[in-house]
Amino acid sequence: MILQRTELCAHLHTLLEVDKFKDYCPNGLQVEGRDRVRRVVSGVTASQALIEQAIVLGADTILVHHGLFWRGHDGRVTGWMRKRLGLLLQHDINLLAYHLPLDAHPQWGNNVQLGARLGLVADTRFGEQQLGFLGRPHADLFHPDTEGLQRAADGTLQFAGAQSLASHVTQVMGRQSLLVEGHPGPIDRIAWCTGGAQGYFEAAIAAGAQAFITGEISEPQAHYARECGVAYIACGHHASERYGVQALGEYLASQWGVEHQFVDIDNPA
Repeated sequence: MILQRTELCAHLHTLLEVDKFKDYCPNGLQVEGRDRVRRVVSGVTASQALIEQAIVLGADTILVHHGLFWRGHDGRVTGWMRKRLGLLLQHDINLLAYHLPLDAHPQWGNNVQLGARLGLVADTRFGEQQLGFLGRPHADLFHPDTEGLQRAADGTLQFAGAQSLASHVTQVMGRQSLLVEGHPGPIDRIAWCTGGAQGYFEAAIAAGAQAFITGEISEPQAHYARECGVAYIACGHHASERYGVQALGEYLASQWGVEHQFVDIDNPA
């Protein structure tokens, strides 16, 4: 099947409802390469390491969450920008990037994909542009012997406490999570928003969360957690945003017949 770049870009623009979002980066095609798309490499960030790996894999298109261009950059093509752009242009590779539209998408988005891996299903959205998710542990997504998970008197699932939830997040993510304890008892109302969403914590508290999961933490959030009694779990910006772009790439492979490979460039942040 021959997929034209213009056709792919138009499809993703509609699928991800790009026009709904106020973002601080361009969503969609950021660097133009070959007209035809046959082999897609996806990754979290358009780093030099990801671009180099895509070249090795023979990709004509790279699909990422974090692209090259952001509001506030001065626009000069020097240093790291020159190296990344030079590789893309030299090898005629398309770069497609989707930021907030990929965070929010109800099927392929970062938040819904992270929730599925953590066993959480959202019933409410909150925060600016409705990017935050709030929900509960879902029985169908858990092994019955999951440590720290228990049933409440009404039969719903809950974690025994913040430590149990943080341990579960650590196990699923494959990296140590940072926990600031808040709620002293069982937890069943959990909010989450991937990446650098520490600014959503107050909205999560107002929405009725007993715990909030995101990628990063800043200094104020520790105080809010302790003073408001809502646990805060930071599990890594990169780690929390590995899943949306991967799911979107797999969708493209099944829908359009292109080859797809997700490349996870390790990042401790």
